[in-house]
Amino acid sequence: MGLFSVAKRLAFIGICSLALNVGGLRTASLARTVESMNFTYVQSPLNVPSIVEKARGSFASYFKELGLPVNYANLTAGPQQTAALASGDLQILNAVGGTSVILAAANGADVKIISMYSRSPKAFMLFSNDAAIDSPAALKGKTVAGPKGTNLHELLVAYLKTGGLTIDDVKFVNMGIPAALAALEGGTIDAALQAGPSAYNCMKSGKHLITDGDELIAALIATATSQKFYDENKELVETFERAQRSVLQFIAENHDEAMKMTAEATGLSVEAVEEMFPMYDFAMDVSEKDVEDLKKTEQFLLDNGMIDKEIDVKTLFLKR
Repeated sequence: MGLFSVAKRLAFIGICSLALNVGGLRTASLARTVESMNFTYVQSPLNVPSIVEKARGSFASYFKELGLPVNYANLTAGPQQTAALASGDLQILNAVGGTSVILAAANGADVKIISMYSRSPKAFMLFSNDAAIDSPAALKGKTVAGPKGTNLHELLVAYLKTGGLTIDDVKFVNMGIPAALAALEGGTIDAALQAGPSAYNCMKSGKHLITDGDELIAALIATATSQKFYDENKELVETFERAQRSVLQFIAENHDEAMKMTAEATGLSVEAVEEMFPMYDFAMDVSEKDVEDLKKTEQFLLDNGMIDKEIDVKTLFLKR
């Protein structure tokens, strides 16, 4: 079964192969383990580091020194990402939700966090066309749509909890972000969970913002691999980390250029990107707060029946 065979069945799209003619540079150990480095490429909600990295070819440059080509896959759904990691079709998940990591790990998958990717609670929002829906109590009995088992789902649960309500007090419909927005505009639901550019466009179009995730969720996104891959390819994971840090440094030192790259990739105006960018914290280092926030996400998954046993959150991180 060839490379990406499983991922093709999972609807891989837009794979960009950067074949590198660097004969003689690959070491024997690398040749025995992988023939290319395969990453997820996820733009949403507003993943500036991924956009800038791909535009500049940072991964390709770093892995060229090791004689390895780089592939990107536009695989955004958490379950599909972790399945492709397990199959070996992907080596590194470069932007995977903390909820997805916990769900996969709770089901026995070998998935380990390398570093943090982002924290962006303010970028996750709940909208309605009805300005009277301005409290958890006003949502009782209403139909709310959004993607289940995600930061947005966690936002809804956390918001309802502030009013003494639970997810059972609303009619929650599992629906992707674009479909939820279409349903809201079509009047078939009362509220829609939105994130990133879609949420920004909702605000600009005058839709009623019920709440965002500030002080409700951490909205943690991470980078991840498997412990097996790290144990066999420590140098490759460390190369990825160096490349990622170089991207963050470039963004810090070349802000205007990074914003233009992001605008071009997303179809947003530079002004829109500038307005949204402060909502995101792209620091890579894992903090004690990140660990505590992952514990809260684990509890959310337990309380809502998406996992049936507790896990030690500290085991989600690579053993180095």
